[in-house]
Amino acid sequence: MKPSIPLGYYTASATPISPFPRLAADTKADVCIIGGGYTGLSAALHLAQAGARICLVEAKTVGSGASGRNGGQIHTGLRKEQAWLERRLGKVHARALWDLSEDAKDLIRKLVAEHSIACDLKPGVVVAAHNRRAVRALAEDTDHLARNYGYRQGRMLDGETTAQMLGTDVYPAARFDEGGGHLHPLRFVRGLAAAAARAGATLWENTPAQRIERRRGKVVVRCRGARITADRVLLACDAFSAGIAPKLAGYIGTIESFLMATAPLGEALNREILPCDAAVADTRHVLDYYRKSVDGRLLFAGGEAGLRHPKDIVKLVRPRMLRVFPALSGIPIAYAWSGTVGITRSRLPHFGKLSERVFFAHGYSGQGVALAVLGGKLLAEAAMGQRERFDVFARIRTKAFPGGALLRKPLLGAALAISRFADTR
Repeated sequence: MKPSIPLGYYTASATPISPFPRLAADTKADVCIIGGGYTGLSAALHLAQAGARICLVEAKTVGSGASGRNGGQIHTGLRKEQAWLERRLGKVHARALWDLSEDAKDLIRKLVAEHSIACDLKPGVVVAAHNRRAVRALAEDTDHLARNYGYRQGRMLDGETTAQMLGTDVYPAARFDEGGGHLHPLRFVRGLAAAAARAGATLWENTPAQRIERRRGKVVVRCRGARITADRVLLACDAFSAGIAPKLAGYIGTIESFLMATAPLGEALNREILPCDAAVADTRHVLDYYRKSVDGRLLFAGGEAGLRHPKDIVKLVRPRMLRVFPALSGIPIAYAWSGTVGITRSRLPHFGKLSERVFFAHGYSGQGVALAVLGGKLLAEAAMGQRERFDVFARIRTKAFPGGALLRKPLLGAALAISRFADTR
């Protein structure tokens, strides 16, 4: 990355919050939560509201991982189509997952309203078909959701309407989903942290958890210089879960996603580029996704890496942006950054327990804005003995990535290369 381009538009545009202290002495809690992103903070908030004594430890600062770096898009459903889920899991299980995914979007809106989180929440997501084959699949899925799930907030757009709404003619068709949306991810995660603290949760930053131990009917989380003894532990580290729970290493794949933000577009280009002001994601395996910020920038993401991190993010992402919006060739890039995304082999979330006192949730595979917040609430429910909704996700049979510790990353990198080739067909 060129030194003249700073990292992190979100950090530059989010309202600062007072830092939380570092854990310096042994303490006790009903529940210890490891991870200060969407999942952990949502769990902390819901448990604290229920009256539990909560300690949350975050290795860096709240939202410093994917929760504060992502594209901010709120999508409907899971990464797999409902018809696919019905074939693999059965209609009853697929329906339960659908209902929870709808709850996830509602939960975002409820939390933003209830806690007055200023995160630029807006409605609307466009799923843009990158070729004719994708148009057919998207239309079939849209029809399936309407007929079998009563979901009519998504409607297909022809090529002309798509071009008018997005300001580009590169897509043959698209689906506009009024039920989706987008937000400023770092403002949202900081809002969750503030809400959890107000509810009574104790948050510790710059406190890496090192390991989890069992002791006399309790669970001990050892951190650098101190430890937390709790009745339950919730592991909410997503892509970094294996560092604390090596048993999960085979189930977690990590890829880097790359984002950049233009300088403000100006009045004329702001009218031309993405006039509908929705978030957009295309149907490629290695997809482009983008939206506009409230200060008139285009936030554009594209390209993924499994092994090598590019030295120049702009050099990777800018050509993808110009393919969609050639008119932006003269607009400077003001920020560029990346984030580590945790994925599973099935691209479905992985929920479960390491013991009767230790629960985990991770692997949102690029749809974590809504699903991770819901995941935190479901972890909170499981910690309180209410496992019905948590078990809807835990019942998904998750396979480990092939290759073992040495070959897992190279094989994932090869799979990404194959996906990029498939996107060109």
